[in-house]
Amino acid sequence: MRATTTTLENNRVKIVVEVDEPEMDQAIDTAATKLSKQVTIKGFRKGKVPKNVLMAHIGGPTALRSEAIRDAIPDFYAHAVADTMIDPISQPDINITAGEEEGELVFEADVEVRPEVYLSGQNELRVTIPSPVVTDQEVNAQIDRFRETDATLQDVDRPIVTGDLVTMDVHVQQIATDEDPLDMSDFMYTVGSGTITSGVDELILGMKAGEELKLNGSAGPGVVATYELNLKKVQERELPELSDEWVQENTEWQSDAEMRDAILDQMRRMRIVEAQMSQRDAVLVALSDLVSEDVVPDALVQDETNSRLHDLGHRLEQQKLNLETFLQVTNQSSDQLLETLRADAVRAVRVDLALRALVRAEDLEPTDEEIDQELETTAASMNVTPELLRTNLRDTGRVITFRAEVGKMKASRWLTENVTYVDPEGVEIDRALLQTDQSEDLDA
Repeated sequence: MRATTTTLENNRVKIVVEVDEPEMDQAIDTAATKLSKQVTIKGFRKGKVPKNVLMAHIGGPTALRSEAIRDAIPDFYAHAVADTMIDPISQPDINITAGEEEGELVFEADVEVRPEVYLSGQNELRVTIPSPVVTDQEVNAQIDRFRETDATLQDVDRPIVTGDLVTMDVHVQQIATDEDPLDMSDFMYTVGSGTITSGVDELILGMKAGEELKLNGSAGPGVVATYELNLKKVQERELPELSDEWVQENTEWQSDAEMRDAILDQMRRMRIVEAQMSQRDAVLVALSDLVSEDVVPDALVQDETNSRLHDLGHRLEQQKLNLETFLQVTNQSSDQLLETLRADAVRAVRVDLALRALVRAEDLEPTDEEIDQELETTAASMNVTPELLRTNLRDTGRVITFRAEVGKMKASRWLTENVTYVDPEGVEIDRALLQTDQSEDLDA
């Protein structure tokens, strides 16, 4: 079999495939064997029908050849894709041009292929991730949380600030419903907790005991209510003095310094892990932003959307749920769900195109040795031989897909090593911090 390609417009390629007569003879024999197991002919057992009898039964050699062509073209096409190393992203339009009745089989396959995009700016990427640095103010705030468990409440006569405890009477009346109003007396509310309704924490700041606050806010999904708050008393928490004695009596540590060091160490570990976990996604999003959404083929987006919808259905099935229940629980319509899935699909396709473009831009194409090594690793994880996996990749036309995945792994490593990481304030992050193994001691 031989295959040649011609590049067409709009990311399409034409493959011309020529199948020699010996290969066609083999395909015909295979079709005959399959049909002999399916047809019923008096005097013969299934699977034991002679070829000439079978042909006479189904309409002659031409009918058997047609069956063979129909069965074998997908395999011929897959081998042609593997041999020419094109990267199809849609089903091909196939046209047989010769050999339908005898001789060499020739067919053309017109198919859309993955576009090659080009990057600029990958060497100047600044990727924002959570800061792994812990400030003294954050340590002090954590220590204050321990002190708050032993705090006393003191009445104050001043404007309300965040963190104050306000005693109030609350009256809630839903709008446009028949629900009875809700009344709560001497309700104690911590300013900044957001447990009443949206807007309270902003409006209550600066008010004082004896004043009233009235606003409309959410009382549940799709329900609006009027909230009337009568502010009766304002108190602040008075924290105990921080001393070694207090630390010994109220914590697991023996001194203020020991507690401070332990909290700092714990917070540093958590922050570094948080930053490390966000690295990959943040880097890929930043890289994908270098690829315009305009170049993303709809065929790839549709395929990715369908895949995500299928995965969602499978996960719901495992939890013994259906899609209708999921939509009700998440308070969204099927159109909204599809819109979300499509947006995620577009981002995923942009990431894929960007990684492939980075492979070309930074000369990261995998070597044959790297391909063989990854092939062995993948085969071992699948409990098959590398030779079987290699054959399967060719038979299914996924040779270029496998190579691309290896290249994308190299591109991901290149990104991790070459982008600049910054915190939300734009301050560059020391890369050594992000490479710290949290199973080791961070005090060094």
